[in-house]
Amino acid sequence: MSRATDISPLSVLLSRVDAVTDGQPPTGTFATGFPSLDKMLGGGVRRGDLIVLGGDVASGKSALALAFAIRSSIGGTRVAFLTAEMAVERVLERVIAIEARARIDELRLGTLDEATRANAGAVALKLREHLPIIDGIADGGVEALSMAVGELPDIDLLIVDSMSALVSGELGIEDDTADAIRRLKQLALAAGIAILVTAPLPNLAVRADRRPALDDFGGRGCIKQHADVVLGLFRQDMYEPARDIAGATELLVLKNRNGPTGYVDLYFYAQWMRFEDMLDPDR
Repeated sequence: MSRATDISPLSVLLSRVDAVTDGQPPTGTFATGFPSLDKMLGGGVRRGDLIVLGGDVASGKSALALAFAIRSSIGGTRVAFLTAEMAVERVLERVIAIEARARIDELRLGTLDEATRANAGAVALKLREHLPIIDGIADGGVEALSMAVGELPDIDLLIVDSMSALVSGELGIEDDTADAIRRLKQLALAAGIAILVTAPLPNLAVRADRRPALDDFGGRGCIKQHADVVLGLFRQDMYEPARDIAGATELLVLKNRNGPTGYVDLYFYAQWMRFEDMLDPDR
């Protein structure tokens, strides 16, 4: 049997490799907008990937996940940000605060100075064409989430804030988390999208080194097993406020199925709920 006219999966893959412009992310890869992280992830997150972002309570998981959504959307990725942590209006306030470098309390009270007010208006104009889809999460766990994804316009990246909204506790938190993770990975593969979900790690404060580790994510080890990328957020100033380290943040790449692990340095501007890449801050 002749194989001359066969189009094998390997041939398709090689044609995609050849089609990549030098320095550009490969097909099916979506930049997070944080260059140091994207470099470590081989250009960004990929279709079919499940990414879990964990950190202590109030460490900024939602803010960083929203920053991924904004920057990725501005870069041309079709993004949906679904939240159970905030009302949609509050998310939009954060979008303006992050991008305009404005304080949320001043946005709410209408006390912005003229320069910041003008900046906020310019941000709103810029985002008119590049705003992620922002909505709440319906009750019903991953099954309801799957139905919601089916009703959305074509998307490349789904960000879910947070895992707690997908876990009912009927089987116990650990077992329900394990089930949700398996279903999320199946959804990412079936829908051909990347899925990022935030996860609270409430037990970090009880030990000397509060940096997240893979075993902190629980779920009977299913997050460690099934997630393609696991990210841990660590802000030392949460635990040692007296030291002159305000804003310094480590984003640990604890698992990277297709590349290296390590960490990237971020800086957190708490007044704006804004993270910046320390190696490429002027975006």
